[in-house]
Amino acid sequence: MYKAVVFDFDGLILDTESVHTTIYQEMFQSYNLEFPFEEWIQNIGTQSDFSIYDLLEKEIEQIDRAQLKKVNQEKLQTRLNTLKVRPGVESYLREAQAMNLKVGLASSSNYNWVSDHLDRLGLIHYFECIKTSDDVAEVKPNPELYLLAAKELGVEPQVCIAFEDSANGSLAAKRAGLTCVIVPNETTIHLTFPEVEYRLDSMADCSLGDLIGRLTTNSGANIGWENEY
Repeated sequence: MYKAVVFDFDGLILDTESVHTTIYQEMFQSYNLEFPFEEWIQNIGTQSDFSIYDLLEKEIEQIDRAQLKKVNQEKLQTRLNTLKVRPGVESYLREAQAMNLKVGLASSSNYNWVSDHLDRLGLIHYFECIKTSDDVAEVKPNPELYLLAAKELGVEPQVCIAFEDSANGSLAAKRAGLTCVIVPNETTIHLTFPEVEYRLDSMADCSLGDLIGRLTTNSGANIGWENEY
């Protein structure tokens, strides 16, 4: 039934989202302020005019944005250099190739960000196409990234499985007509997701072959699952 798999990147392959969240929490804590977690997580998986620094400036009349961004960028670089691929991801990529499934990636981030990390992690060779914000006018939750990925892979969206960790990404996949499997991370687990076909706490929980079997036979307990968080 399925001919392709399309992966998100941030938060799904590499949990950059939780690293960003921790850094911004530390920034607010340095001012003895509560981090606006609920507002922050709604913007994960997309691009918008939202700025965490705008929220900070509502509480602190004057901040040195340039200095804060410099410090946060240094923290980010240091922490990302030691960040590992999420459990089970590479096993899924290897299994997809062994099953002769097309493998693509659809990310709201830019190509340099995605490709640099994939190259560093030794994963870039698995992907037959990589679609990013550089390729579209609107990123997720707009479905265009997934539609482009399916088109370049030479398959219909209906025979593709999308792997996502965010609500915005899941909505994009469903709007594009893909089967969607969510694998939330420690940050996005708190989001309310649109209705999807399956949820995994980790890709290490079951093999890709087993997952596809469950999706194909509609026998999984989480089919049609909707996050209630």
